[in-house]
This record gives sequence, structure tokens and C-alpha cells, in this order.
Amino acid sequence: MANKVLMKGNEAIAEAAIIAGCRHYFGYPITPQTEIAAYMAKKMPKIGGTFLQAESEIAAINMVYGVASTGHRVMTSSSSPGISLKSEGLSYLAGADMPAFVVNVQRGGPGLGGIQPSQADYFQSTRGGGHGDYHMIVLAPASVEEMAALTVKGFELADEYRMTSMILADGTIGQMMEPVDLDGLKVNPAPEKPWATVGTDCKRFHNITNSLSLVPTELEQQNFDRYKKYDVIKEKEVMYEEYMMDDAEICIVAFGIASRVSKNAINEARKKGIKVGLIRPITLWPFPEKVLHDTVGKCHTYISVEMSMGQMIEDVKLSTECRGKYVLCNRAGGMIPSPEQVLAAIEEANKGGAK
Repeated sequence: MANKVLMKGNEAIAEAAIIAGCRHYFGYPITPQTEIAAYMAKKMPKIGGTFLQAESEIAAINMVYGVASTGHRVMTSSSSPGISLKSEGLSYLAGADMPAFVVNVQRGGPGLGGIQPSQADYFQSTRGGGHGDYHMIVLAPASVEEMAALTVKGFELADEYRMTSMILADGTIGQMMEPVDLDGLKVNPAPEKPWATVGTDCKRFHNITNSLSLVPTELEQQNFDRYKKYDVIKEKEVMYEEYMMDDAEICIVAFGIASRVSKNAINEARKKGIKVGLIRPITLWPFPEKVLHDTVGKCHTYISVEMSMGQMIEDVKLSTECRGKYVLCNRAGGMIPSPEQVLAAIEEANKGGAK
């Protein structure tokens, strides 16, 4: 029988990172993710690891860059405004093909906004996060259990593909408490990293970590090669959950806490005979384009339930080639959609039916 521990989502991320072999954490406190930094401050010294509260988010991400270049598992965490400050460093990590793990526990914005939960950093994370042509692997947990499991997965994906992976959670998942089976986490050993800057023992040429390339043809080829890798990730690493989609004529797309609210609404709608289901993206990048495309012709309406002004709905439309009706069911600025609001959107869509 699983030995579960009651933990906050933020604490589950921190403990899972330690289990995954992370021994280096650099960050800066910001609500609603501060518990991650606090947990690491307490635990890292006890296990021979490094915790450092940097002077700024900019300093923290560059410290991550330095440790990543040595091949060690390293992480940082922040919330929305802090991730914006880290964006240059995220681009540098991508340009140098360095593996790193980043957590964004989102809060309402723009600007300093508020400290309540949000999903309005979807564009920022799925479109790169900083300047230039690149992607990060973006993982969206919907429970405290998934906060832990996707943390381990994030480190492994970062190592496998030599790129940044990010957990994009909303403040609710970060702050809520649920049972977590930490003993059940399976961790694969880190791969060999012959590119790491760990000294040569006079046996090989120096490894150099760099994102600068002043020869345009070489930089172009690096970008082409990077996007070939992204195509492999799109083929192999897409994760999603389907809920009551077998006979669904209305498809809800939602992630994080919004997906849990949506399930409650779907259960009520099903009692009324409405054929509605849910596709929950677990990877926001790569987005589950194919599974959504396969619903074209079966579903007449797509309802994107978001805690933003409508960002993921663009990927829903692209995935289904705009061959349906589209409804945005949303709250913004730190507000969470209610099951009643989602149910009302389902009932309205059911009245309209297929055109």
C-alpha cells in the first residue's frame, strides 16, 4: 500500500526535485511559490546541496546556467513577474543547449498584478519565454501528486533533450494540500554528459558553453538542428488526459485547476444527457495537436476553459484547423472559473449544436 504524505504543491515540487537528484537551487522569493525556496533552504544544506537566495531573479537564472553547463541537475523557481526577469537567461540556456528545470507558479497580471492564481503566462512559456527561436518543454500539473511526478519527468526530459523544461502551475495547485506518494516516484539515472564543462584531465579538447554565434550560416544551422529535435519531442513526448471523450460532441480543453473545475461541470452535464468531454493537455508544449485534430467532425463545439483572457484557445483553433465553434469560458486577474460557469457554457453550446 502506498505510503502517502500530505503536502503542499510547492513542497511536493521541492521534495521531488531532491529525489530526482537535484542538489543545486538558486532562486528569489515571490508569492505564490515562496514555499519552494523555503523548503530548499531547509533541506539542501542537510544533504550536501547548494541553496542560494540570489540578489535578483536575473542573477538566479544565470547561476542556473553556470551549474547546468557542468551537467549537474539544477533548478530555479519563481512566479510570473520573476519569470519575466529570467527570460533573457532562459534564451541563453536555449542558445547553449543546456538542460535546466524551471518552475513558474503563476499569479495574476500583467505587471505586479496580484498574488492570486492565474494561467496568463501560457503564451510566455509555450512561445519560448525569451528572445529568439526556441521552445521549452512545458508541463502542466493538475494535482499535488502530478506536481511531484512531473518534476521528476521534467528533470529527465531536460537531460534527454538538452533543453529547459518548465512546470507551469497556477497558484492554486502550488498552495493546495493533497496526499502524495513520494516513495512511488521512479527516477531514471542521469545520462552521460560528454559536453559538460568539468575539466579535461588532459585527455580531450576543452568543452565550451556558449550561446554566441557570429557566423550567420552556422547560427542558422544551429536553429535548424534545434527544430529537428523539437519535431522528435512533438512525436514522442506529448502527454494528455481524456475524460468522457468516447461519444463527446462538445469538447472542453482545460489544464491545471481549470481542468478539475471542468470535470465537475462535465459530470453535471452528463446527468442532463449532454455529451461533453475533456481533453486536458499535460504538456502545453508540445501541445496535443493530434488528439484534438482527431475530434474534428465528432465535436461541434470546443470550449476553452482558462484563467486568462484567452491564450490556449488559439492552440485549440490551430489544432482543429478552425473547423468548429469556439467558446472561451474564462476568468482573469486571479479569479477561478466556477463549475456553474463552465456548466452554463456547456448548456449554451448544447443548444446551438452543430452547424
